[in-house]
Amino acid sequence: MPKFPIERGVCGGRLAIMILITGATGTIGSEIVRQLAARGERVRAVTRDPERAQLPAEIDVVRGDYTDTASMAAAMSGADAAFIVGVLGPDDAETDRALVATAKAAGVRRIVKLSAIGTGEPELGRVGTWHLPGETAARESGLDWTILRPSAFASNTLSWSDAIRSGRPVPNLTGSGTQGVVDPRDVAAVAVEALVAPGHAGRIYTLTGPELLTGPDQAAVLATVLAHPVESIDVPEDTAREHMLAAGMSLEFADGALAGQAFVRAGGNAVLTDDVRQVLGRTPRAYAEWATDHAAAFGAADNAMSQ
Repeated sequence: MPKFPIERGVCGGRLAIMILITGATGTIGSEIVRQLAARGERVRAVTRDPERAQLPAEIDVVRGDYTDTASMAAAMSGADAAFIVGVLGPDDAETDRALVATAKAAGVRRIVKLSAIGTGEPELGRVGTWHLPGETAARESGLDWTILRPSAFASNTLSWSDAIRSGRPVPNLTGSGTQGVVDPRDVAAVAVEALVAPGHAGRIYTLTGPELLTGPDQAAVLATVLAHPVESIDVPEDTAREHMLAAGMSLEFADGALAGQAFVRAGGNAVLTDDVRQVLGRTPRAYAEWATDHAAAFGAADNAMSQ
């Protein structure tokens, strides 16, 4: 018997399955959709506002809101595999559990759950528990599950673009702490393999890049790519908290984020793994490759035109 219910169409010599992607307009979800579409897979993308989604024309885009279980149940109906992005936050445990339960009730057979590196680490405090309810729900679901725990995304430095364009130092909240910065395209590629290929059920993959980098290290890479200085400045924790609260974050969320940054500063996230290579059969992309491919986001084109 086939692993999944038989669906119309053939992809790569096998029966096609319907793959549902939650968070389909986000950093990882949108890249998973792009990669699956390039492979000719049948994809259904879930977003709260389908009319604003900028996704490949052949993708089935449907509405779904994590807080509206009925909409998620309708979106998941008929799907065989699902990529599940929970809402990261201290108050979202029930939402994360509900996504897994809704997928199972809809007949989904395989789920890939996006989590985060350090989940379950006691030194991280409460922030280290935010993804645990979703992970536990996946592991106890009776479905074929795979959990992805990526390190810091290379794309996080896009938040530096305004400072770099204006010649200001970029903020460094993690001191001299290093991280195995990972290219989101590699995280998406691992998710794609776990969604469509056998051999990944019951696995937890910790996904990192090929090297450990500090915030200033990443700034130095950008300086090389952009061919102009990119300075960094350490931001005191109290100042960071003030900015987070002013941006509308709750005190618990801000304190959780700051605990994560303190964990990095103390060396807790200085982790490299071989999981990307094991799944994809190649070395993960370095931060320099990501930075080169996204140089325009930091004003590289503008700088070239002004020279």
